[in-house]
Amino acid sequence: MLSPITMSEERLLYLEQRVTTQMDRFEGLLQRMECISKTMQVGQCEFLTTANSEVNFFDFMCRVIDELKRSCRMGTAESYQSAMASFKQFIGLPDIAIDHIDDVMIKQYEQYLFRRGVAKNTSSFYMRILRAVYNRAIEKKLITSSNPFKHVYTGVERTVKRAINLETIKRIKQLDLSDNYLCELARDMFLLSFYLRGMSYVDMVHLKKTNLSKGYLSYRRRKTGQEMHIKWEKPMQELVKKYKHQCCRGYLLPLMRQPNPSRSRYKYGLTRINRQLHYVAQMVGMTSPLTLYVARHSWASIAKQKQIPLSVISEGMGHDNETTTRIYLKTLDKSVVDNANNQILKELC
Repeated sequence: MLSPITMSEERLLYLEQRVTTQMDRFEGLLQRMECISKTMQVGQCEFLTTANSEVNFFDFMCRVIDELKRSCRMGTAESYQSAMASFKQFIGLPDIAIDHIDDVMIKQYEQYLFRRGVAKNTSSFYMRILRAVYNRAIEKKLITSSNPFKHVYTGVERTVKRAINLETIKRIKQLDLSDNYLCELARDMFLLSFYLRGMSYVDMVHLKKTNLSKGYLSYRRRKTGQEMHIKWEKPMQELVKKYKHQCCRGYLLPLMRQPNPSRSRYKYGLTRINRQLHYVAQMVGMTSPLTLYVARHSWASIAKQKQIPLSVISEGMGHDNETTTRIYLKTLDKSVVDNANNQILKELC
């Protein structure tokens, strides 16, 4: 019985394929040089090579990451760094020429991820990032158009349901946490995120008192840059009033003790909130994890149960890539979204 191919043998097979590919490439180059040299005088012949063959992928990706950082897209930059670290570990080299990346290599990278126990959605996430960088190189004419990602999965599979129902949110709201400030703060920020159509933590952190005017909370999503307007409801005001003396000067919520928090401070604050929400979940008998992001999933899920149109939900959450919901209209009267939010909040009163 034949023994299974080990990882080292599989790697050697891959390298053999790469060598064969490169030999074919150089043979074609030599043939082209011979044809050209026959029509050139002695002394005019120069060494020929394919354009931009020395452009390295990781070097180029680092430049893309730097651009993201300069645009203050720190979260996206971190995702790109994670994908690059994973791919670099697979390659086993400091860098690789962009035009050496082909469908065989990318397929083997996917198999490498699966062998290491990486989830399908995580693998797809890395692939989409690498593809975006590769396509950026094509746009800059560093390489000719190609699709080395055509044989790997780049979709998104449904994950474990994160949403909770209104009854559970009611139980969370009714908890007496007055003897535990951190736990009470986490619970209240969870509720406020839900009230605000699942507002993300990073947007909540940066809310200022000036964002609240004439009965509306107006802000721009940090992730997409989309401008949002939310009608200010009584439950929102009650929570903000509760913490008004604990906020950093000019800020609406007590999430940061200093203005303009760094990325590391922001991440620490989110971790602290989610750690406390873990205890909140235990208090109401939840078996699934409770995080601030659950508020966003829950708002969308409950809105759907209320038969609120998908287009309204998409607009309410500030999605910028829900193409199927935006075929019918380009903009949506914000009063429709406000009414949808009002219907949901009434269920908690």
